[in-house]
Amino acid sequence: MQRVAPRATARRIPVRQHPRYRRSPERPSACNGPSVITGPPGPEAIEALQPDPVDELIVRPRARGLIHLVSAVVAVVAGAALVEVAWTGSASSRAGWAALIYVAAIIAMFGVSAAYHRVRWTSPSAEKWMMRLDHSVIFVFIAATYTPFAVLALPPDTGTKALTIVWTGAAAGVALKMLWPSAPRWVGVPLYLMLGYVALLFAEALLIGAGFTVVALLAAGAVLYNIGAIFYGVRWPNPWPNTFAHHEFFHAFTVAAAVCHFAAIWLVIR
Repeated sequence: MQRVAPRATARRIPVRQHPRYRRSPERPSACNGPSVITGPPGPEAIEALQPDPVDELIVRPRARGLIHLVSAVVAVVAGAALVEVAWTGSASSRAGWAALIYVAAIIAMFGVSAAYHRVRWTSPSAEKWMMRLDHSVIFVFIAATYTPFAVLALPPDTGTKALTIVWTGAAAGVALKMLWPSAPRWVGVPLYLMLGYVALLFAEALLIGAGFTVVALLAAGAVLYNIGAIFYGVRWPNPWPNTFAHHEFFHAFTVAAAVCHFAAIWLVIR
């Protein structure tokens, strides 16, 4: 009787390290936790790549979306205080509406991000639309961050120009994310940064109208946003893929930057 050689023992390897792994362009970039498959490399891998009810589950880092979830709660409390200060100030009407727009945007950004990243979406269609909304609301938040400065710290004509530029850019960004959600990162990330760099056009006027401390806080926030954007674009660092991956670093830097800009807005409004 012919002796049959025993089959090689299957070993578990990260799916992204498997030679037959290919990223689907339709998979939202936020769902980038490492999945796991079983099977040895080589021809036997074809069988190992067959659907498996356990291995098909995407393993997100445990902290995915947690930073923005906590930030959304904090934004509600801090935002309420900011709006109250704005409405009771000397320029209550203009300051109040500007603060309200900003607070609504920051709560929306952190809230949508937390929902998108924390919820296990069972409907691919719902997940796709949440991804679009998550990416779109960032543009709205950037424009909303400009609003208190344009209304309160810049001369009326200059402020109107700034608002026109940033809200037009935000509308274009939302259209991009809604109509072309699979656009490569080298298209989307620069648009976020370009909208942020609009502040350079009004830096001198901001320095005169808001003061050095406010401008320094804006600059610090801009640096943090840029570092976070770089981490998002290159998917690095990624030290603990199952717990705190590169996307968590991106989220952490966005929160730190938002804190700097919140402080700057508080100084302008109070």
